[in-house]
Amino acid sequence: MTIALHANSGMANAAIAGVEALCDSTGALYLPEMRLLVVSDLHMEKGSSFARRGMMLPPYDTAATLDLLAAVITRYNPATVVSLGDSFHDAKASARLPTLYALRLKALIAGREWVWITGNHDPENPVDLPGDVASELAIGPLILRHEPQSGCVPGEIAGHLHPAARIVRRGRSVRRSCFASDGNRLIMPAFGAYTGALNVLDRAFRGLFDEARLLAFMLGADRVYPVGRSALFSG
Repeated sequence: MTIALHANSGMANAAIAGVEALCDSTGALYLPEMRLLVVSDLHMEKGSSFARRGMMLPPYDTAATLDLLAAVITRYNPATVVSLGDSFHDAKASARLPTLYALRLKALIAGREWVWITGNHDPENPVDLPGDVASELAIGPLILRHEPQSGCVPGEIAGHLHPAARIVRRGRSVRRSCFASDGNRLIMPAFGAYTGALNVLDRAFRGLFDEARLLAFMLGADRVYPVGRSALFSG
């Protein structure tokens, strides 16, 4: 897999089934030839979902996620945005969006194609929001869906697993969310503010990648760091 870092640009370039893709430090993926932006696992209104069950979280997750989404849309000005499932934390979360947040989201959607891929957290259509809804989306050699299928699936871009990578440098452990890819398929990091992450060496990822070609594109504050399989640690 060919990798190129863009100096001071906060992204790394990779190919997925021969298609150029930019892994952005926000956790978004941009396909320049298609003018297509992909984000996954926004989990908007997770705070309010927990509050309904008596577990109080600061109610700022949706605002933070929308701020980040607005920034990355401004950066790339995509013609199409695909939200790759679990855009909302539960089936009723889109209906709970405060009016201000709903208006912000509609403003981001305006003037471009927008596709909501259904996920395990949000299997129903979002309430009163523009955009198309699909269980998966095929574009050229790529197939975009929420949950990765088992085995070799060339061109698959999926979310759901919230990958993270851990490295150790000079005795110091660093763990960050990451894109995970072997050049054949790619699994997206979670984009949402209140999302956890699962080590890419966890058994949930077994069989999804050619281990010899696996790269973890670790998200830094303003840069993406490609790390090979041999440098990764569990935990």
